[in-house]
Amino acid sequence: MIKDIFLAHTQGFCAGVSSAIEVVNRALAKYGAPIYVRHHIVHNTAVIADFEEKGVVFIESLDEVPDGQRVIFSAHGVAPEVYDGAKNRGLITIDATCPLVTKVHREATGFSKKGIQTVLIGHRGHQELVGTSGYVQPELLHIIEDETDIDHLQLDPDLPVGYLTQTTLSVSETAKLIARLKEKYPHIVAPPKEDICFATQNRQDAVLELTKVCEVVIICGSPHSSNSNRLKETAHVDGVSSYIIDSAQELDFAWIEGKSTVGISSGASVPRDIVDALVNKILSRFPEAKVHQAQSVEKDISFAVPKV
Repeated sequence: MIKDIFLAHTQGFCAGVSSAIEVVNRALAKYGAPIYVRHHIVHNTAVIADFEEKGVVFIESLDEVPDGQRVIFSAHGVAPEVYDGAKNRGLITIDATCPLVTKVHREATGFSKKGIQTVLIGHRGHQELVGTSGYVQPELLHIIEDETDIDHLQLDPDLPVGYLTQTTLSVSETAKLIARLKEKYPHIVAPPKEDICFATQNRQDAVLELTKVCEVVIICGSPHSSNSNRLKETAHVDGVSSYIIDSAQELDFAWIEGKSTVGISSGASVPRDIVDALVNKILSRFPEAKVHQAQSVEKDISFAVPKV
């Protein structure tokens, strides 16, 4: 039976997500519904459903936004052509891009200005990667997801090479890819600072701490959330059974049957009430279990909210 429930010391909304959500809330309060948002503001089912109930309309193409309306760009960032498209349509834009993603955009722009072939590490089709790709000159862009992609890379030996990464990747897996790139291209240029954001790093580190004391780890997060899936993988790679759930209703008690310790964490776009609901569901079956959580290392971190 479960005797102890350990909560990751750092989990839930990161500073970038908190800022993006606040942007939408302020826009709703100031302008009223409908408010248009290009792509889901963050990758979480509950957050999106709540906003839709309030009158937020999530769109994938600017063509879906009526003339003269406001459109918010999600935390994942967009390519320059999207800004241009909105300007040409006369749309009023509000940019909720995470500042750490914007940093990668600046790095990508700088590489292209210097004629550096840019190896972009990330998940093809992910909105952040799509946006960042737009800041690299097409002839200089090379996207990789795994070592096989690196093996197939054929870069111009007469041009410099650099790499950038999506901010929500697995720290350990990305380190392996970077090491392989450096083997193949010893003179490859690194970004001025690591691209994987501190929030992603902190959450993965917190999960690794859970694996030291827990027999099973449950991650609260939506299946399409990159950073949530990386948390599940982090526990799995460290040898601990791990599961990802979108809501407490998805908990299967068979996962923790015969276990005495369970760890819980959540992705950077997951509301705290989902974690609380999961804890309460476990406590309903094991009321004597003790809940433990250390102070978050991000308790004093926040980003300025863009003007709405």
